[in-house]
Amino acid sequence: MPAVNDDVAHLPVLLDRVLELLAPALTGADAVLIDATVGLGGHAEALLEANPSLRLIGLDRDPSALARSGERLAKYGDRVELVHAVYDRMPAVVADLGLSHVDGVLMDLGVSSMQLDRAERGFAYARDAPLDMRMDPSTGPTAADVLNTYSVADLARILRDYGEERFAGRIAKAVVAARAGAPFDRSERLVELLYDTVPAPSRRTGGHPAKRTFQALRIEVNAELEVLRTAVPSAIDLLREGGRIVVESYQSLEDRIVKRAFAAKASSRTPEGLPVELPGHGPELRLLTRGAEKAGERETEHNPRASSVRLRAAEKIGVAA
Repeated sequence: MPAVNDDVAHLPVLLDRVLELLAPALTGADAVLIDATVGLGGHAEALLEANPSLRLIGLDRDPSALARSGERLAKYGDRVELVHAVYDRMPAVVADLGLSHVDGVLMDLGVSSMQLDRAERGFAYARDAPLDMRMDPSTGPTAADVLNTYSVADLARILRDYGEERFAGRIAKAVVAARAGAPFDRSERLVELLYDTVPAPSRRTGGHPAKRTFQALRIEVNAELEVLRTAVPSAIDLLREGGRIVVESYQSLEDRIVKRAFAAKASSRTPEGLPVELPGHGPELRLLTRGAEKAGERETEHNPRASSVRLRAAEKIGVAA
């Protein structure tokens, strides 16, 4: 395994803005923050440096990422607790550590640079590799399992819903026909099928024809949207009053879930027309960003991953009675 220093190309996205947004919640001597997708530990390291008394709980479903971040964050000793878990398990992890609330939550969503860079993980369509795509390679079905077992209708559904693929039905039929001859096991064969199936005019104007299909398969394999729908409200509930949550999304499906979850908690549930707010029906969140913030041109030039980021943040203003 390469040394952590080899990962200098992994740059935390919108790092200064993340630090700025979380800082007011982390000033206490016993402040606790959950980095729900700790990855290689870039955001976590900066947060620990900026907040000398901070205790950080880092979660990740990828054992390789945990090992790498463990090396990187070892110098912070018992200020860091790393847990192998999917981030929808935040409430259970916090309870296991004897806590009831935390002061901050950071979620940096999507596939990591390390996962993309390792061809054997199968996330990148630019290189031939096994069709795996599991963020935790120790459990669950692979992308090949999905391609080789799903019906035409189910394949079309995930390509349409998770990849926003215009030609979902056509691709699904082509996959099922092709697997009758031999099951799919490597990415190169799938990419070739997509080139043959997606019409040429769309290939010229819509980007790489494999991009949307690979995104859809990755989301399905890792149940990413289901996890996110559960995790965001749970994270908000874990925040103490004055606590803050920052979420970085990298595609519209993720951002839409975050936007709706924040809006629901930032809205009053008192019926319209009543002259006063009903107890326990007021907003629980104050939104800290106007819509979703994007990275600037300078950052995207140095860090291509930042080009698609959408950042949203909110502060807990009360606990419903």
